[in-house]
Amino acid sequence: MQIEGKNQVWQALNSGLTINKIMIDVNYSKRKDDIVALARKNKVRVDFVPKQALDRKSTTSHHQGYIADAVEFEYTPLEKLLASAGENPFFVLLDGIEDPHNFGAIIRSCECAGVDGIIIPKNRACQVNDTVVRTSTGAISNMKIAQVVNLKEAIDALKDMGVWVFAAETGGEDIYSKKLNMPIAVIIGSEGDGVKKSIKERCDGVLTLPLKGKVNSLNASVACGIVIFEILRQREN
Repeated sequence: MQIEGKNQVWQALNSGLTINKIMIDVNYSKRKDDIVALARKNKVRVDFVPKQALDRKSTTSHHQGYIADAVEFEYTPLEKLLASAGENPFFVLLDGIEDPHNFGAIIRSCECAGVDGIIIPKNRACQVNDTVVRTSTGAISNMKIAQVVNLKEAIDALKDMGVWVFAAETGGEDIYSKKLNMPIAVIIGSEGDGVKKSIKERCDGVLTLPLKGKVNSLNASVACGIVIFEILRQREN
């Protein structure tokens, strides 16, 4: 995984990702650099190279003199993810989220809310990449993520262990009138299409956020944050 840009490399160093090396513009070699200090503290190799070498390696043209080579994110097998949950499991499933910024923001919210793990489909959905890592601002290092071929089978596995599965969608029960402190999994749908009909049919219910404006939907990461923190509120009370 290649991570480019000064802030992005700094965040990657703080995220818990394994970084093989960092390449920095040789023109920056004589100035005090927090990235160099942190890299050396983390025992990450730092190479000072000509800007032209960074330009050739860059895939974004916005490296700002910093490129890191990181190990690809390691997904957690579904069975291990489910087994690692506590007595009152709390999971989030993503049904076709494609925007890496939304995915990264969801990871951050889930980590803050104490979610046990995130389950994503292997196909037709955003996978963990440098943008996701950057947007999660370090939360990804504390969040287990399972990648599955069939989301329906994952739902069945959750139900087999006594987890209630709800889709977060319009047209369901008002989330604020629903008891949600049981073992639970919430499905967040894609930015354009929401939760697929075939997925909703496998759910125990649909949770809906009351909207009072003229716009009939929220950004996926915003909706996810509101839903999971309402669940957390009920669990804490």
